[in-house]
Amino acid sequence: MHLEEKTIESKPIFKGRIIEVKLDRVLLPDGQESSREIVLHAGAVAIIAIDSEDKLYLVRQYRKPIEKTLLELPAGTLEAGEDPLHCARRELAEETGMNAASWKKLISYYSAPGFCNEILHIFLAEGLFYGGGIHTDQDEFVETVTMPFQQACEAVARGEIVDGKSIIAIQMLQLQRAAQ
Repeated sequence: MHLEEKTIESKPIFKGRIIEVKLDRVLLPDGQESSREIVLHAGAVAIIAIDSEDKLYLVRQYRKPIEKTLLELPAGTLEAGEDPLHCARRELAEETGMNAASWKKLISYYSAPGFCNEILHIFLAEGLFYGGGIHTDQDEFVETVTMPFQQACEAVARGEIVDGKSIIAIQMLQLQRAAQ
């Protein structure tokens, strides 16, 4: 069965610092027309950083869209044309002050493909060493937290870590460890 939708018209609605929004008129596989509200995003990275004592580096950060402070992995948005690994190295240093000797890509996935093209790249960073102080963006405020990896797994199970990228990354690493 042919499932592709053909774009008939694309209309820009909003262009901000982080996202763009457009409204596309599409031709459906059955010949009918419909509209799609689409959020365009440059993509992002998240880092599951584990030290030699099996402690995970996390950040506490206030998230305005949900009016809550969350415990989550260090993460950040890709700059135009930026390599995801370069972004991951930069974000880990900026948000935790740490660098890593070893980097491995765990997974890339689309966060919400029903309305958004954002792709997230998750990296495992090991062999951590202090690389200098925290240097977040001017409008970014984070608190670095460390916790044993097993405790982070339990925090996910209890619903204390609730953002998607952190849940996926922690569970991916947990699955990989269980398979070894």
